[in-house]
Amino acid sequence: MQSLALFDLDHTLLPIDSDYEWGAFLGRIGAVDSQTYEARNREFYEQYQAGTLAIDEFLAFALEPLATHDPATLDGWHRRFMAEVIAPVLKPAARDLVARHRDRGDLCVVVTATNDFVTAPIVEAFGIDHLIATRAERRDGRFTGRVSGTPSFREGKITRVDQWLADQGKAWKDFERSWFYSDSANDLPLLERVTDPVATNPDPRLRARATAEAWTIIDLFE
Repeated sequence: MQSLALFDLDHTLLPIDSDYEWGAFLGRIGAVDSQTYEARNREFYEQYQAGTLAIDEFLAFALEPLATHDPATLDGWHRRFMAEVIAPVLKPAARDLVARHRDRGDLCVVVTATNDFVTAPIVEAFGIDHLIATRAERRDGRFTGRVSGTPSFREGKITRVDQWLADQGKAWKDFERSWFYSDSANDLPLLERVTDPVATNPDPRLRARATAEAWTIIDLFE
């Protein structure tokens, strides 16, 4: 029987937050007002770390630049982002973790709150075929600045994984074991859902919970 390996992305497989870094990158290249945007970007990031993030408010902020620019321009910027920001931080330890599951025949999926425009090329770089991310709505080939469906955040990650499994003609019971690797206490709902929760580079709140529950703890980037 096949097993299921779910991976968070930011600060789990990556040692950075791709959502935050994308916003910082937009400021550096002049796509947004760097001073104003960076201050708001930092504020939302700190709220996420504290577990107080209002996801709808953040997504309105994060997706607005996608709606402002045409797809060809955005794609060009993302190629630069991958080369300048992401490629230098793709670590062998994270690649090896994914490879171990893939080589065993486990079904590997990234489950992230960061939107699919930012994350799809990153997930591809890890050799993972399946991505469950917050979907940035598109109409007539352009982004609208809105979310399509349920954001892949907190309990929404369970909703989205359930939907994805159903679309694949599968259910949780079809897997002998299920792993979820995450760094964040925001991901406790999905960590509690799998058979094998793994606190990966965990934040202090998750490290405390994982220690209390005797969950596996790994630090990939030390």
